[in-house]
Amino acid sequence: MQDSFIADKTNKVKIDTEIEGKVGEIDFTTLKSGGLIKQRQKDMFTVRLRCPGGRVPLSKLEKIVEVAKKYAGDYVHLSFRQSLELPYVDYRNFKAVYDELAEGSQKVASCGPRIRVPTACSGCEYNPNGLMDTQKMAKLVDERFFAQEMPHKFKISFSGCPIDCARTNENDLGFQGAVKPEWNEETCTGCRICSKACREGAIVSDSESGKPVYYPEKCLYCADCIRACPTDSWQGKVKGWIVRVGGRHGRHPLSGHKIAEFILDEDVPAFIETVTEWYAENGKEYGRTRIGAILQIPERWDAFLKTLRKRLGDKIIENPKPPSKNEIHFE
Repeated sequence: MQDSFIADKTNKVKIDTEIEGKVGEIDFTTLKSGGLIKQRQKDMFTVRLRCPGGRVPLSKLEKIVEVAKKYAGDYVHLSFRQSLELPYVDYRNFKAVYDELAEGSQKVASCGPRIRVPTACSGCEYNPNGLMDTQKMAKLVDERFFAQEMPHKFKISFSGCPIDCARTNENDLGFQGAVKPEWNEETCTGCRICSKACREGAIVSDSESGKPVYYPEKCLYCADCIRACPTDSWQGKVKGWIVRVGGRHGRHPLSGHKIAEFILDEDVPAFIETVTEWYAENGKEYGRTRIGAILQIPERWDAFLKTLRKRLGDKIIENPKPPSKNEIHFE
């Protein structure tokens, strides 16, 4: 069905470069899957670039600007998922755009029902709040999982700490850095600094000794107490990823909830493989349906947990909650 807001009277154009394994007349849906998104203006497309973790080396950025000046409009767009987009590209220039971007090792992204480019915050490289290396993991996901076909789109994000800039609860699979603190009484001077640093009330100073009383059920695993302690009496007992599954934004958002905690870097690929393989197999009968909607079905949620526990064992927490609705239109 032709969109009345799109000026083109057909839903396909003839392309002289390979897109999604095809050459020649290619429909707009296939082009969108290849990262070439039809605009309402006749013959015009937006080219979405592959920028894992939102990081673009200067050498690539220089080439992108060069290509944009020649073939796109007078600006680039920063998408909400950290991709650079070149609007107002005539489809007749696709081959030139692809070839010249390749000279700078810059690739075009993809859309459609597949694993998308991962998003990530700056992580622990230079952000003082960062606990885990998000950029390393975004690179790993991009290299190993990008563009694998799924029943619907599948988005993965990495946040380096509980501030959660990458919104792990709004992605199909989200990983958020965390550190569980441990207190050493022998070196503690009772200075009360840790209780002042804790914004969650997880640490309260004893009224007489000044030494901390720790309430783990209130702890966000943010490491503020560790960073603040002048005697290093607070240390990281265990560090890793909090994992959330089944979130999405859009017309009818879902909030993904914690399913695992303190997953190590080396466990992340197996976790992604287990979740995406389950989704690829069990999502078929539901058509273009996000994994979060499927996991709201009680028997599917139970089957999903059984599969995860079989492969990942005690890394899965007890009694995790399935994704829940976060309705914004019909409140």
